[in-house]
Parts: sequence; C-alpha cells; structure tokens
Amino acid sequence: MTFNERLVDLTWNHEQLIACPNEPLEGNGVYERYKYPILTAEHAPLFWRYDLDEQTNPYLMERFGIHATLNAGAIKWNGKYVLMVRVEGADRKSFFAVAESPNGVDHFQFWDRPVTMPEWGEPATNVYDMRLTAHEDGWIYGIFCVERKDPAAAPGDLSSAVAAAGIARTKDLVNWERLPDLQSGSQQRNVVLHPEFVEGKYALYTRPQDGFIDAGNGGGIGWALVDSMEHAVVTEEKIINARHYHTVKECKNGEGPAPIKTDRGWLHLAHGVRGCASGLRYVLYLYMTALDDPSRVIAEPAGFFMAPEGEEYVGDVMNVLFSNGWIADEDGTVYIYYASSDTRLHVAVSSVDRLVDYCLHTEPDGLRTGRSVETLNRLIDKNLNNK
Repeated sequence: MTFNERLVDLTWNHEQLIACPNEPLEGNGVYERYKYPILTAEHAPLFWRYDLDEQTNPYLMERFGIHATLNAGAIKWNGKYVLMVRVEGADRKSFFAVAESPNGVDHFQFWDRPVTMPEWGEPATNVYDMRLTAHEDGWIYGIFCVERKDPAAAPGDLSSAVAAAGIARTKDLVNWERLPDLQSGSQQRNVVLHPEFVEGKYALYTRPQDGFIDAGNGGGIGWALVDSMEHAVVTEEKIINARHYHTVKECKNGEGPAPIKTDRGWLHLAHGVRGCASGLRYVLYLYMTALDDPSRVIAEPAGFFMAPEGEEYVGDVMNVLFSNGWIADEDGTVYIYYASSDTRLHVAVSSVDRLVDYCLHTEPDGLRTGRSVETLNRLIDKNLNNK
C-alpha cells in the first residue's frame, strides 16, 4: 500500500469511527448504558499520531502513540457536551485534551490541540483525572491529580510517588491559570470543588491518604472549607462519607464529579474500591447530602450503582469503573461519563428524578448479612402481599 493509499484508508476509518451513531441499551430502570464507547485511543486525531509528511515518514508510521482515553471531567459549554479527557500516551504520560459532542452520546471529536497546562512548583511527572467545576465566582476550576517521584524513596526505588491536588482555572477551557497546589497535611487525590460558596468560603471534597496508592488511615471522602482558591490551604478536614469493612468501599473511596443540586439535596457520584482475588475492584456508587449542609449525608443506597459489565471488564487495568464527569441538562437528563478498565470512555444516561428516587428509596447498607436478608424479606413481603 502506498503512502497516499494508506492515508486515505486511515482517514476514512477515522471519519467513520467519529460518525458512528450510538445506541441505548435496555437498562435497570435507574440508567441506560450506551452500546459503543464514546472515546477510545483510535478517536485521537490522525495528526496527533502520525507525521503526515511522506518525505519524513514514508511508511506512514505512528510517531506519537496514543494508548487510552479515560477519566474525563465534563461540562456543558456553548451548547455542546464537553469532556476534559485524560489521554494517555504510549509513554505512560497522561495529558488533558478536550472533546465535544453535539448530543452527549456520540460524535465526540477532539479539539485540535491538547491543553497546555502551566507548571507550578516542581514540574509534575504526570497529571490526570481533572474534575471541572463551574463555580459561582465566575471561574471554571479544574482540580486534578499531580504525581511526582517521592523524594524520600530509597535508591533504586523507581515506583514510589507523591500525590497532590493541582488547581487551575479558566474562562474558555483553552487558556489556564495555574494556582498553587492544595496544601494539606496528607497526600490528596480525588479532590473536587463544590460549585457554591459555603459559609462564604470555597468548599472542597477531599480524600486524605497516607501513601500514593493506599489510603491508610484516610477514612474516606473528606470535607474542608478554604478561604481562597488562589492559596488553598486545608486547616480542618472532616470525613463525611466513610469507608466500611466488607463493602464496596472498604479499601478506598473518592468523590467523582462535582455534585448536582436538586430540590431534595445534593446528588453525589463516587467510586469505591475493594480488594478481591484479581486485585482491586473499582465500582461507582451514589449518595446525597443536605441542601442546607452539603457535608451532611442524608441518603446512600447499599452497594454499587454501576460496576464493570461485559467488555468493560477488560482493559489496561482490569475490573475498574471510574467517573469524574457528569452533565445535568435543564430538562433533568443526566449524562454520566465513565471509563472502563483505564482504557476507554462510555456514557450512561439517566435523569435527576430517577437518581434521586434511587437514592432516597433504596435501602442503605446494613453492614452485615442478617440485615441484608431483613431488607430482602421486607421487599418480598410487600410484593407477595400485593399479589
């Protein structure tokens, strides 16, 4: 195949991939998954991956490998459904890139250039998993994980790392002002900015942890108020959504995207992690907090809201669902953007009413088998008595 023939073939396949319509699948009453991933490595523009000059790339080889698209923040922007995607190259380095869709479920296309994120302090080895919050102060904030090599690592230890919460803000999703990293007494990941002021301060959902991977004494999803995002310092932190033994969040849990405000409370999407024979299993769960106090949990259904299914189970890191982006439309439709196995991005669609109903009318975890059976028997009794 000649250079031009191969280029025509690559271009046609890429255009067909972007143009492919998506299809909703029969759901469980709470949400509907969509059949096809909305973004994969193959969705990356050809001019990112290939040198398109025949003189310098006569075999039309990939010169910059794209490995995965995952863990995207989300926002409705200028009438489009916009994702701040974590794109991972073949070199293991992640970067942020924006993709948009006219309808939220298909035809996602990357903007021409990735985000050029300014550095702060020691240059990060890796950045990823940005949460986007359109705050009432007028800025769009992006909070993301910043990974640096652990300066206290022993000689020859090339895997120990330190995690911090990087902070940036923008008015257009293109030009970013980098602010100092969040200052805290522990390592931080999965930090999310609440969209409104609370007691005149910025409110953060945190996840304190002892190490880069293990939460250690970190008790779960935290809550902290800070005076300024320009110099965000956590001086007091309380756990509002705790880890529990033998649950979907016994090892770790973390806030997903910024919560959605409803007339019944704040709706939260989070991830929970437990250990199993095949390693760590990541699932998604929901909870709600009070309108008058977003740090007070008012409902949390037992177990997972979403877990890997079918092909979602297979990928770079198996048995993982992760979400840090969702969009609630004015009509109440909710688009949930989630990644499977650290490889590709999907969408599931629900509504504010359905998600609130699920939270408020699904039993909480009783934390032991006997109570689970009691819950089941109550449902059985109700259904059999109504026959």
